[in-house]
Amino acid sequence: MNLMKIDNCIFPEGLLYDIENFVWVDVKATKVVTIGITTLLSSISGRLSTIKLKEVGTEIEKGKGLATIESNKYFGVVRAPLTGRIIEVNEFIRRKPKLVNDFPYSYGWFVKMEPLSIDKYPVNLQPIENCHDKVKALINDLHIRCFVAYPDYEMYEIGVECAATLTKLDELISKIEIGEIVHLVSDDKTADLEMIRWSQESGQSILETRPEENLLHFIVKKVK
Repeated sequence: MNLMKIDNCIFPEGLLYDIENFVWVDVKATKVVTIGITTLLSSISGRLSTIKLKEVGTEIEKGKGLATIESNKYFGVVRAPLTGRIIEVNEFIRRKPKLVNDFPYSYGWFVKMEPLSIDKYPVNLQPIENCHDKVKALINDLHIRCFVAYPDYEMYEIGVECAATLTKLDELISKIEIGEIVHLVSDDKTADLEMIRWSQESGQSILETRPEENLLHFIVKKVK
């Protein structure tokens, strides 16, 4: 599957997108479409804690809610990009909502629907090639950040010396599970060099380092 990256946010080619409602549609199957949310909504919502899906057999009009998603900072409705009947729901995301954050275009799909409208694929659904400028504008307007891996934990260490930040990071790393991700933000000018040294000494992995004005963002993965 070919991917288009727009300001570090990933969009697989071959899908159709309802950009205003932050959803994607896979129309490869003959009579059934698969629907999920984009990395934009995943980033806006934060780490998801609860997902509620409409039941199999429910008929939903275009623009109406097919699911709700919730995190500790967000509650929102996932809207149907077309009129259809739900024929399957993804039970896995009910049990483990963060699958949507980690794998929004694969394991994190929401529902499969049978389109019911005469206009099977309405004009609001477009390939990503047709949406590039609109997506870029949304990212800028909403200040969306997409990273190489979705964080399980956030550390905003502004105005804190790097040595003290690394002590806090060590404490957090000692408590979390292998494979979990920490997003660390620092304004210490030495943070990039200190984080490299810390990674070498601790054996933990820095997946991404991104400067943003006077800040440095680090994506750290616990590997041992």
